[in-house]
Amino acid sequence: MLVFDYMKDATIVPGPDREAIVLSELLENACHLEAVGGQLLPQSGSNRRYYRITTSEGSTCIGVYSENRRENTAFLEFSRSMRKIGLKVPEIIAVDLDKSVYLQEDLGDVSLYSFLQNEKSKNEGNFTERLEGIYRCVLDDLRELQEKAASAIDFSLCYPRQAFDRQSMDWDLQYFKYYFLRLAKIPFDEQLLEQDFERLTDYLLSVPLDKFLYRDFQSRNIMLRGDNLEPWYIDYQGGRRGAKHYDVASLLFDAKADIPVDVRERLARYFFGSEADREMPLFYGFVLIRIMQAMGAYGYRGFFERKSHFLQSIPYALRNIDFLLKGHMPPIELPHLTSLLKSLTESEELNNVAAIGRPRLRVQVSSFSFKHAIPTDLSGNGGGYVFDCRALPNPGRYEQYKGLTGMDAEVIRYFEDNWEPMQRFLDGVSILVGQSVETYKERNFTNLMVSFGCTGGQHRSVFCAEQIAHWLSETYDVDVTVKHWEQR
Repeated sequence: MLVFDYMKDATIVPGPDREAIVLSELLENACHLEAVGGQLLPQSGSNRRYYRITTSEGSTCIGVYSENRRENTAFLEFSRSMRKIGLKVPEIIAVDLDKSVYLQEDLGDVSLYSFLQNEKSKNEGNFTERLEGIYRCVLDDLRELQEKAASAIDFSLCYPRQAFDRQSMDWDLQYFKYYFLRLAKIPFDEQLLEQDFERLTDYLLSVPLDKFLYRDFQSRNIMLRGDNLEPWYIDYQGGRRGAKHYDVASLLFDAKADIPVDVRERLARYFFGSEADREMPLFYGFVLIRIMQAMGAYGYRGFFERKSHFLQSIPYALRNIDFLLKGHMPPIELPHLTSLLKSLTESEELNNVAAIGRPRLRVQVSSFSFKHAIPTDLSGNGGGYVFDCRALPNPGRYEQYKGLTGMDAEVIRYFEDNWEPMQRFLDGVSILVGQSVETYKERNFTNLMVSFGCTGGQHRSVFCAEQIAHWLSETYDVDVTVKHWEQR
């Protein structure tokens, strides 16, 4: 419901001002359309920022801001090449690399990950036949993508390497060593570990690097479109030449997807077909290096950058490592690495790392009357936001609403009929509060207070408090409480 307003003539452009303005200008200059609304989408592990832009004709597109020109070029040219041969990737609408922006087709809001979580929640956590069917469709697409893209794209544009070769593998292994093991304070013998890394790399390089390796082929980068949930694909800018096993490992051992062991085995064998018996040991070798790369990312983003949601993936990754250790390690001698991995899975501290030093943020949202006192912050921290709702349309002026509150259907309809000023107000509130929530979570703060006041504390303040509380609950992993001081 909350849409950040990037109206061209707005006095204040919310969010990163320059990016919103430049994307609006690109839309107007390239497509002769005006941007009438925009929503900053949740950021993932990269520094790219995505906006859903609504145009003057009612359509939407995705605006992207990224300062990495080589990465942008790789994504744009890969997309164009893959679209030409019929692969299901977004159309590139307009580009201005000098300003670090481009526009691409909007593939919607439903990712495979979000659909998977919703489907499992409706089925008591079970991985349903419907889900397994979608994964089979995705694996069918992957075969086609690996073959067709390998002959269509210009690999000289790959960033940062043209192939998942010895250098790429070494980067991933060092990432694991220095950003997970070091930051988690796990002791190891560097020489023995390097010897095992070299043996693992030699084993993985025994297969041809003749496919298009997507690199980040995981459920968040697969969008499901339409009533038939047709899979489409995004975020392949790290693609390069490589072995066919790697992307299957990325998909089936995607940590938070938490696919059951028996389902993973069936799906992997489905992908490799008649060659499954021969390919499965190599597959698990690529699973191992993919998990270590991912754990490097969890360590860097979680331990170093203190982004707590990356820490939440560590226990899932440890369960995957435990699975490998119980009969699925590659058929080569990796004594020191195996010992290290075993110690990780047995670490009570790492298995509970998502909760260590990461108290949940509690956001108290309240409504009040300016005739009385502004609510006191009882947490002892002081501060927080106080928003004055008295500039908004007031249903309290009308007799039929005087006995009602901002939670009653009649009052809600009144605000819906006078929505434009309310939307502008809530959009501004969401930007300010959202910025604080994100920063507070990263810094492990425990309390934030958000208060809405109006004349009587009955209609406008109550409605705004309810709307922002709902938005916070839907958008962030925080504890939200609501108190209406005049409705006691």
